[in-house]
Amino acid sequence: MPSATAREIDAVAADWAARIDRGPLSPGEDTRFQAWLAGDVRCPGAYARMRAIALNTERARALGTDFDPAAFVPQASSRRTVLRAGGAIAAALLIGVAGTWQMLKQRGRFITAKGESKSIALKDGSVVTLNTASEIQVNFTDALRAIELVRGEALFDVAKDKARPFVVAAGDTHVRAVGTSFIVRRLDAAPVQVLVREGIVEVFRPAGGTAPVRLGANAMAEARPDGSDIAAHAVPAVQVRRLMAWQSGQIAFEGETLAQAASEFSRYSDTRIVIDDPSLAREEIAGLFKATDPVGFARTVAISLNAHASVGEGEVRLTR
Repeated sequence: MPSATAREIDAVAADWAARIDRGPLSPGEDTRFQAWLAGDVRCPGAYARMRAIALNTERARALGTDFDPAAFVPQASSRRTVLRAGGAIAAALLIGVAGTWQMLKQRGRFITAKGESKSIALKDGSVVTLNTASEIQVNFTDALRAIELVRGEALFDVAKDKARPFVVAAGDTHVRAVGTSFIVRRLDAAPVQVLVREGIVEVFRPAGGTAPVRLGANAMAEARPDGSDIAAHAVPAVQVRRLMAWQSGQIAFEGETLAQAASEFSRYSDTRIVIDDPSLAREEIAGLFKATDPVGFARTVAISLNAHASVGEGEVRLTR
């Protein structure tokens, strides 16, 4: 397609993205799709942009009822209409949601540094968004879409393909999905957490004797490292939005202690929040804060708690 304009390529990319979103391609369609991708060096990027528009529009909507995708695209009557909006909107969404963007991967290792986020568009149309200090290993085959979450936290927006399961491994805990959106968190010795935004997933331990747990939207499972049964519970929609705030570079707190907040900020920045007073550390806080700004957070909290924040080398200290 060397003579095609960028607008024409975007239009074809939008058609493919909408078609893949409806379900797996037939063998003939997949052959044509792969041929189209290989036909012009601009095609893979265009497809990734169109796929990202749909996924990130849904994510932004999930963060609050005030979000209106039609505000970005006049008279947006369908996902395909949004997809046809083109590269400018895609670029804005990608900049807002992730620090970097990589496209159309079948296998490989992907890592984010502390304070960084990254989105990876996979060959099947799925998109993985890595949070701070995270690492995944992608290994897709003809029979299985397998990803290992080595450490950290990742959001998986899974393209539908019933013939090829999508399985995320986090230590001894596995998550199986067909077409859905969910987060997996694996931090040090803490329980592996699985949060489902939409669709259904199955959480299980292949080598253990525990029964698989099926989760629907707005539900979370925790798999403890001691091998005990996987625990599941419902999560209010507002809490789901808080737990997904990291996609926009923020951390949301609602009743966590100051000590817990300091620990969470340490995932995003090397600047430590030091709390000398145990009673101050137990104070509960609430609010939405920039994830990579522990100093700004500490100063804001100090004002509300009648405390003092002093900035030193590599740390900000909170005292009363």
